[in-house]
Amino acid sequence: MSLMNIENLDVYYGRINALKRISLKINKGDIVSLIGANGAGKTTLLNTITGVVEAAEGNITYNGSDIFNERSDTILRKGVSHIPEGRNIFSELTVEENLMAGAFSLKDKIKIRELLERSYTLFPILADRRKQEGATLSGGEQQMLAIARGLMSDPDLLLLDEPSLGLAPIIIEGIFDLIMDIKKLGKTIFLVEQNASMALDIADYGYVLETGNIVLEDTADRLKNNDEVRKAYLGVA
Repeated sequence: MSLMNIENLDVYYGRINALKRISLKINKGDIVSLIGANGAGKTTLLNTITGVVEAAEGNITYNGSDIFNERSDTILRKGVSHIPEGRNIFSELTVEENLMAGAFSLKDKIKIRELLERSYTLFPILADRRKQEGATLSGGEQQMLAIARGLMSDPDLLLLDEPSLGLAPIIIEGIFDLIMDIKKLGKTIFLVEQNASMALDIADYGYVLETGNIVLEDTADRLKNNDEVRKAYLGVA
């Protein structure tokens, strides 16, 4: 069952056509990976989905509702949460204050408390650090906090932008294990990631974006065995 449909999406920065007639779908309960080189338009696509960047043309529907060029807060309340590249935590706030900031769209205090405890169960290290300021956390812990904060709005769809960026390989493995755990909660995940091998390892379906165009799409297993993908993104000659 399709949770999000994007059709013929065009985005411009001035005269530059950053996204060119992009069409893709994200099925409920899946991890869908979008891979591509720097500058391909991956972050632009996430920012357009969530209303940060205005599209020129196209259509975006989420759970049957039109969200094309909607306000970001409206899209969040509909159930789409975006964890941007670079973490962007509140460095002077404590871990718990960061998490509570992620629940700003919710009014039910009991629900918020349940979500907070779920975060601490899913990310035990954050429970240990709950009174520490964000700036004192390691890079991996900050990434966990960014993801946990994104989950505090209890979204159905989580948009993850480069969660492995700047992290050591052993930490990256832990982050990807956590993404799988989040899927088990019944969440749908749209993963933008330069580490194509790991992204496709955990994905159900994948898309390849090059200079604003979707050039390939298939099941993740088939993309991993595609000669073009293997040469360009997996380092296999």
